[in-house]
Amino acid sequence: MTTLAIDIGGTKLAAALISAEHEISQRREIPTPANADPEGLKQALGHLLEPYQGKARRVAIASTGIIDNGILTALNPDNLGGLNHFPLQATVEKLTGLPCIVLNDAQAAAWAEYCHLSSRFKHVTFITVSTGVGGGIVVNGELLTGPHAFAGHIGHIQADPNGPICGCGRVGCVEAIASGRAIAAAARHDLQGKNAREIFSLAYSGNLQAQQLVTRSAQAICQLIANLKALLDTECIVLGGSVGLAQGYRQQVQQQLAQLPAAFQVPIYSAHYQHDAGLIGATLWSEYHKVKS
Repeated sequence: MTTLAIDIGGTKLAAALISAEHEISQRREIPTPANADPEGLKQALGHLLEPYQGKARRVAIASTGIIDNGILTALNPDNLGGLNHFPLQATVEKLTGLPCIVLNDAQAAAWAEYCHLSSRFKHVTFITVSTGVGGGIVVNGELLTGPHAFAGHIGHIQADPNGPICGCGRVGCVEAIASGRAIAAAARHDLQGKNAREIFSLAYSGNLQAQQLVTRSAQAICQLIANLKALLDTECIVLGGSVGLAQGYRQQVQQQLAQLPAAFQVPIYSAHYQHDAGLIGATLWSEYHKVKS
């Protein structure tokens, strides 16, 4: 059965057809509407999905934010314009006329990576470091979502009580220090106004401030991993997202983690599905829950 998979992120909306063999085709991307209001997001989704009419039997969505019973709420107002109680599942079902399942994007990616690693590990934690920082947790082969769909929002664990205010309203969250948006916001002098991609490029070229910004991000992720190891005794960490998959970033996190006591150390892998983990994970989740046409 062909699945129409959708990935809703803070900077882009992606969609693709996923075959029964999990092959991706007809992938499309458009920018996420700036300061999206409900009507703006609905129109963008309609534009994204129009070419897929009649080509799939079900829809699987991976979306940033809290996804509770098909309703989307953006925890950080900087993501998706702070949408509150947006009926995502109902909206897409109306646009497509197809049955639909919705999951947080990092939870979806965690499920994809767990399925890839399941012959080796039953306890897998996925961390995405991108526009924001998110996560998904699989314990003994079960994806943790929680009674209010909040499980895995590990980017909002506090990293520095004296750190910057996070978009969620707390002070010093991991997301406020390690995310691509945070890296750009912390840039000063000649780097001010540059985005994370540009800062990473300058770091590779030897710019000291750029290197310090990347190191600060990697340090926050290292400490997050150590905390997760203590809390969950997870067997492995999978890093994804545009920052998490950037050249040399995982190695920086590994080097810093290696300096901690052995009890806090855990293998770290780069996401097997790269930037398609959300699309694949949502599809696998729909199959797991037998979403039918």
